[in-house]
Amino acid sequence: MNGAWLNLARWVDCTEVEGPGRRAALWVQGCLKRCPGCCNPHFLPLVARQRVPAAEVVGWLALARDTAGIEGVTMLGGEPMLQAAGLAEVGRGAQALGLSVMVFSGHTLEELEALQPTGWRELLSVTDVLVDGPYEADQPDTRRRWIGSRNQRVHYLSARHGPGMETLPAGGRDLEVRVDASGGLHLNGWPVRVRRPRSPSAPDDPQAV
Repeated sequence: MNGAWLNLARWVDCTEVEGPGRRAALWVQGCLKRCPGCCNPHFLPLVARQRVPAAEVVGWLALARDTAGIEGVTMLGGEPMLQAAGLAEVGRGAQALGLSVMVFSGHTLEELEALQPTGWRELLSVTDVLVDGPYEADQPDTRRRWIGSRNQRVHYLSARHGPGMETLPAGGRDLEVRVDASGGLHLNGWPVRVRRPRSPSAPDDPQAV
């Protein structure tokens, strides 16, 4: 490990709604895109949230593999390509643990070629599945699992997974509901908004009610 650090917005050690199989999921903080209808608007500001060494994240993955039986890790945001160098280090560690890597980016591959963000090629070199393209609220995708809008593309960069993983289950989109230690409610999976009456001064967080 070369000592890279990450600025994380959130971490889940085991989920079944952020990619194929049982997976860890990590959301990085910060994104330069402002897609209308983004399901994680509180992850967009370029502010410090949880600064963590990439090596420590690999340790979390090892523990999740051994205790929860995860088969991979999904990287979301925010925008993972803004922290591609650190995530590439996590991806290499994940590969060494026998885990698959899935990445969601608001940038298309063509944009990445033009922008050349630091570490993006290294991250893709350890990525099995890339979902690229911005979220378009006026193009909701109702046919593919995991995918937010029809413009987004799925790139299978290794033989570990294939298009069959996109097939929707008979019951439709999956959703996980988690309650944290403080009583906050968090949703994972297909982006929906759950609300209850609140005072006008309450924070507008679509994942906490």
